Amino acid sequence: MPASRFGDGKDNMELSSLLKPAAVRVVGHVTSKKRLFQDLAEIAQSIYGLNSTDTVDALQERESLGPTGVGHGVALPHARLHGLESVVGVFLRLEKPLDFDAVDRQPVDLIFALFAPKDSGVDHLKALALVSRTMRDATTCAKLRANNDPATLHAVLTEARSTQAA
Repeated sequence: MPASRFGDGKDNMELSSLLKPAAVRVVGHVTSKKRLFQDLAEIAQSIYGLNSTDTVDALQERESLGPTGVGHGVALPHARLHGLESVVGVFLRLEKPLDFDAVDRQPVDLIFALFAPKDSGVDHLKALALVSRTMRDATTCAKLRANNDPATLHAVLTEARSTQAA
């Protein structure tokens, strides 16, 4: 039996398992990367029970290693945290793009943050790869930019992989 696209063949990770509908938001204006991280941390705290101070610190620590703005208006900030049992995500669509020190020097308006258990090992990498593949898809990004309804954004994100499956 062939291995799944995630390697071990026993667990197909899906965005729907990482991203709760309530963790998808449209935000009008964010003034800085630090403010964005605070917003992400507050959402992660309200949806997943994460400590917002620890979350901001972990995001900033990871960002100091190199910017997580991957280009084409997309950022994938991520952090490992104590107290989590599985990888979880928060998605924001910014109405006004934010300068993020992205690799292509373009401002970002689509942010998919991932939070993983401190000892998550390969699951963190699998989740990051899944989100990265999804957010690299130009059609998916166009749909995300064309919608303001969080439920629609969640549907676009969680249905993107199933329609792209090989």
